[in-house]
Amino acid sequence: MTSAVKNPVAHVAVKVQVTFKPEESDATHDHWVYSYKITLHNTGKAAARLLTRHWIVTDGDERVQEIHGEGVVGRQPYLRPDDIFEYQSRVAIETPIGSMRGSFQMITDDGEQFDAPVAPFTLAPPNSLH
Repeated sequence: MTSAVKNPVAHVAVKVQVTFKPEESDATHDHWVYSYKITLHNTGKAAARLLTRHWIVTDGDERVQEIHGEGVVGRQPYLRPDDIFEYQSRVAIETPIGSMRGSFQMITDDGEQFDAPVAPFTLAPPNSLH
């Protein structure tokens, strides 16, 4: 019996930068807004298209939002080896501090699907964590 081995030539690295948006946030209404910039870098040897995204957003009271959708910002970018695609989006939570994690579902020209995972990252106003 053979076990499935992931294709070592298909890989997309994900980098995240988060910015607190005080001008869009309202503490009196439990509304905290963060923008995030995502950089997708195809570090593999196979071209791939981003099909869908999956986000898990957790606020400081452990309330969880799951977000599924096609593409990102209305697009399904195609990344050749060493291509980079960047986009910005935003998220609102009900507490000042929270976290996000997730993945992008990708497909190669050969039809192989794989995930580009997004490691957990913190949503927090500047100087709020030590």
